[in-house]
Amino acid sequence: MTSKDLAIKAIEELPDSATWEDIEERVRFLAAIDKGLADIKAGRVVPHEEVKESLGKSLRERISAFERSS
Repeated sequence: MTSKDLAIKAIEELPDSATWEDIEERVRFLAAIDKGLADIKAGRVVPHEEVKESLGKSLRERISAFERSS
């Protein structure tokens, strides 16, 4: 199914009361999923444990900086 086909299907599934913003949000959401799947296929991923470590380190640094400024 092409991107255009997916967009049309997504729009058709929205309620008749959907706004332009609703349509834009749905299409952007589907495009982001498509991009994420392409990244996975291309190997552009970061292992979960690496993300946890990085976020933990960043959070600890921010807390430390906040405590020093208080």
